[in-house]
Amino acid sequence: MTDQTLWSYKDIAAHIRVQPDTVRSYRKHGLLPPPDHVEAGKPYWYADTIRAWVASRPGNRGKARGND
Repeated sequence: MTDQTLWSYKDIAAHIRVQPDTVRSYRKHGLLPPPDHVEAGKPYWYADTIRAWVASRPGNRGKARGND
């Protein structure tokens, strides 16, 4: 089953244990996948999109939490 929950910068930051500004910087530098949804100018990503991105990140040292 897929997780279609939409995550904001804050949700992504909590998942990878960084500050939301760090996630914004990742997007600014092209390190995040494109948003799955934009609402009122704010980007959102499906939880599964972010989990797949985390798994594929170079140097991933297990920063992400288990099942959220």
